[in-house]
Amino acid sequence: MLAPEMTETDIIDSLYRITSLVNQTQDPHEALELVVDEIMRVIPCHSAAIELINPESRQLEIEVTRGFPTDAKQTRLGLGEGVTGWVALHARPLLVPDVREDPRYVLVKPEIRSEMAVPILAENGECIGVVNCDSESTDAFAEQDLKVLSLLTNEAARVLNRLWLIKKLAQKADQLEALINTARSIVKKRELPDLLKSVVSEARELMGCRICSLFLLEEDGDTLTLRALAGVPGRRYSERISVGDSAIGTAIRRHKQIEVNDLRRTEEHHFISLIQSEDLVSMLSCPIEYEKEVIGVLNAYTDRPHRFNNEEKRLCQTLASMTAVAIQNVRLYARIFRQEEHLRRSEQLTTLGLLSAEIAHEIRNPLTVIRLLFESLDLQFEEGDMRAKDAAIIGEKIDQLESIVSKVLSFGKSRENLRARYDLHQLIEDTLLLVRLKFQQRGIDPRFHRLPDQEILVEVNKGQIQQAILNLLINAMQAMSDGGTIEIWVHHEQRDNQPVAMIDISDNGNGVPEHLRDRIFDNFLTGRRGGTGLGLAIVKRIMQSHNGDVELLTTSDQGTTMRLWLPLVKSVEE
Repeated sequence: MLAPEMTETDIIDSLYRITSLVNQTQDPHEALELVVDEIMRVIPCHSAAIELINPESRQLEIEVTRGFPTDAKQTRLGLGEGVTGWVALHARPLLVPDVREDPRYVLVKPEIRSEMAVPILAENGECIGVVNCDSESTDAFAEQDLKVLSLLTNEAARVLNRLWLIKKLAQKADQLEALINTARSIVKKRELPDLLKSVVSEARELMGCRICSLFLLEEDGDTLTLRALAGVPGRRYSERISVGDSAIGTAIRRHKQIEVNDLRRTEEHHFISLIQSEDLVSMLSCPIEYEKEVIGVLNAYTDRPHRFNNEEKRLCQTLASMTAVAIQNVRLYARIFRQEEHLRRSEQLTTLGLLSAEIAHEIRNPLTVIRLLFESLDLQFEEGDMRAKDAAIIGEKIDQLESIVSKVLSFGKSRENLRARYDLHQLIEDTLLLVRLKFQQRGIDPRFHRLPDQEILVEVNKGQIQQAILNLLINAMQAMSDGGTIEIWVHHEQRDNQPVAMIDISDNGNGVPEHLRDRIFDNFLTGRRGGTGLGLAIVKRIMQSHNGDVELLTTSDQGTTMRLWLPLVKSVEE
């Protein structure tokens, strides 16, 4: 039976106001405050409360109260405990005319005599909380009151579910934005220690955990080494453990996430002193995998009992996946740096070889003159004269010098045997890969314009032609201190009735100084501080040794274009 002051109009108005909450606020807690006020406005009661089930502890915790002592919010009830605990466990409304006669009642307010409670149901029918109303009089509520409370609570549940969904979507949007920012941050790292330090710092913030650590798997496949730790400022910590001695090793072996609810009750062999000193309780370990190969593990630790939900596990997995790609990128960049260093050493050796061949060629002519003049002297000395032995030694040393010169020249000629047929497009693309990272660091945008659907075949020493192209690319880069664009064009034409391939390399730098333009291919000529003056000279020798050449096509304060040309193996079909 309805209370005298409660009419159907009041109930309808109350339902409308509860429905409108979704337009008034997006804060679920504020909505709960308004809901409990609305319930007390419609249903005559002395106190009311809304309790929600904590998904981790599985206990009812009071979120909003009216008419209760301030310390009532500290009350925690397990499922099945008390009147509200019984309602939460069975997901059914309950009316208690006299709480003194109901053994389920847990005393919270001594004045309470009657109580009714209704479950708050999620869209899937699961109970997520309880609304209860209390009176200081026995038999204060009728079944009709319980039905009204159920009606208001069901409408409130729909509104709250929408608000929680909106809040969840907003959190996911913030989380996605944070992940994007994290990805941008870590992909910029080129040094592995900096990368791993950034990962654990970002992961700790995103996961909201007390400490975050990252272990990498050593090459032996059995040892995990701590490489980064966040959440313990001012403290250095090192750790090496066997894969078989820890739960994080289990994540490695099983290729899946491992959750430990209470580290204090497990025989955990890692972070023993840290677990004790920082009161760590729960842990989530996520393997870091790249192309199905585990390379490490990312760990999140809390200092309170915590059950990681699916959202947190997916977040941790996403971070681990991003970390795996970033680690591989850093390792790839390291390999590129080593290749560039190897290329620089090869360039130095090639330079030395070319200079040695030139020097040997220049020495050979005067050496031949020395031999002819020495032999024409027809030096004859009496037996026992020490000068006869000296003359013989001079002849031997001249022979030795000629032998050395011949070997140097023969070595230079033997390089021609290393030539093979290559597609010029592929040669250029392979060369651009070698300087890709350097271009990125200097803000250089390389643009390679291929001839569509054509092979440009040349017979060359791949390493030497790549070195020639590389020298021109580096010169172009050094001419653009503030970054810019390098254009590379490939085309072909007839030169002296012979088909040749052309490579034009253009930059938008400051150009070649006018007083150097006629002599840029001379040895030891440079317009750059610290330059050797051998780069273009070597390019010219390489191209001429391949029956081609290099030319300065154009230069001005708007940029420079250099041209390389080589004979084609066969005519390119028009």
